[in-house]
Amino acid sequence: MTSTTAHTSTWAPLRSRVFRALWVAQLGSNLGTWMQTVGAQWILVDQPNAAALVSFVQTALTLPVMLLAIPSGVLADLVDRRRLLIGAQSGMALTSLTLTVCTATGHTTPVVLLTLLFVLGCGQALTAPAWQAIQPELVPRGEIASAAALGSMNVNLGRAIGPAIAGVLVSVAGPTVVFAFNTVSFLGIVAVLALWHSPVRDVILPSERPLAALQAGTRFIRAAPAIRRTLLRTIMFVAPGSAVWALLPVIAHDQLHLGSGGYGLLLGALGLGAVVGALALSRVRRWLTPTQRLAIAATLFGVGAVTAALVPNPVAVFVALVGAGLAWLLALATLNATMQLLLPAWVRARGLSVYMLVFMGGQALGSLGWGLVAGTAGAVTALLIAAGLLAVCAVSTVWLPIRHNVEDIDLSPAAFWPEPQLVVEPDAEDGPVLVMRGYDVPAADVVAFTEAMALVGRSRQRTGAMEWRLYRDVGVLDRYVEAFVVRSWAEHMHQHQVRLTARDREIEATVAHYSAGPDTVAHLVAVEAG
Repeated sequence: MTSTTAHTSTWAPLRSRVFRALWVAQLGSNLGTWMQTVGAQWILVDQPNAAALVSFVQTALTLPVMLLAIPSGVLADLVDRRRLLIGAQSGMALTSLTLTVCTATGHTTPVVLLTLLFVLGCGQALTAPAWQAIQPELVPRGEIASAAALGSMNVNLGRAIGPAIAGVLVSVAGPTVVFAFNTVSFLGIVAVLALWHSPVRDVILPSERPLAALQAGTRFIRAAPAIRRTLLRTIMFVAPGSAVWALLPVIAHDQLHLGSGGYGLLLGALGLGAVVGALALSRVRRWLTPTQRLAIAATLFGVGAVTAALVPNPVAVFVALVGAGLAWLLALATLNATMQLLLPAWVRARGLSVYMLVFMGGQALGSLGWGLVAGTAGAVTALLIAAGLLAVCAVSTVWLPIRHNVEDIDLSPAAFWPEPQLVVEPDAEDGPVLVMRGYDVPAADVVAFTEAMALVGRSRQRTGAMEWRLYRDVGVLDRYVEAFVVRSWAEHMHQHQVRLTARDREIEATVAHYSAGPDTVAHLVAVEAG
């Protein structure tokens, strides 16, 4: 870890005027979202089949996120993210206003309510990848981890405070007021975004087609072992951790004999722990590596699960859940920051949409699975099994660590490839394109050269190559040829001018050290035979 990163305060990103304004606006929006959930559930509690209808509220809000996360990530990488966010937030404000008016006039039937909530969920799905992807445009790279911690704290504050505020407002003035508050909260974000001017891209190239962009994002993740490892660690923590969130109401009612107020206090304990975790994060980053943080987070959350399952003392459970809330923030801030720091700008939203899908899917499917286990074997047994899996998660960090030096990886754009020398100008969609590059490597350097070329191969695949191979020319002494295939000429031009980073340049410089002669490059564009 760099000394700058290790000593960065959790509050450092708030020095940025734009980040600070967006953080405050997001807090208002998170409060509004949780207040809206309480208001929606209150409307449905007196309906026939109320239990099923109330559960559909969360489904209506989260299902679009799971269905649209990946397409939303592609869209956020293809269009101006600021304009996308303004459009999505404006649409959500209009939808929330419609819900407010319908409720005030007595026209909010269950079908109307769930339909409008589903539309709001679609807006959240469009917003989430773009929102995550603009963070590196708002704060320096060394403050990304702190920004991620503040974002997690923001969500947990909304989760802890929003329902309590909504409970008071609904009892005093009815659900219309909380829907109106949610409408205003969206407008706050729109106002801040309208005043912010995002950086202008220097290179203008033909836009990627959505399907090709999706494939490019998939290839990037497939060729990035550090990202795949981060996603694996996410599901290993979130899936068993979701048991606490899913089964806490049952534990509060059956084990601790608490009412709704007591359950609210337990939720508040998780939120309080998240705030404590955010306050302590800068010191924790100084003392522990990212992998050690994940191990401690899994252990603390497992202790919270065991305490909730076995200790019938509300005070002890409250204290354990404060630790679990701290662990939840510690893990998610570490994982989120690692993902952001491993993704270059051109594919950032696509990569973060996959992370979001893994996170949301792990929570949703995990909650469903733990509910089924609890229905069969009891909530106590389900929590103990989850704690065991969290223990496995902690121990497995020994042989499945995440990358520690992500802050030091330079992913700034670096267009260092020379432009191809052409006698025929291909059309943008011509292809596939075969690129061949030759190297003259002395026999003494072959082993080191081939090891270095393995990293080059991953670099080519991350930036767009569908296939990559290294060949030995048996007709020329000490001659090696790499060949890779790109889908189209337009995508190869994106590879040249947008997708390469300073890290890719470092990798190629290592290979150049072993090549004795000048490199030769040939570009071959496929044509129809016959």
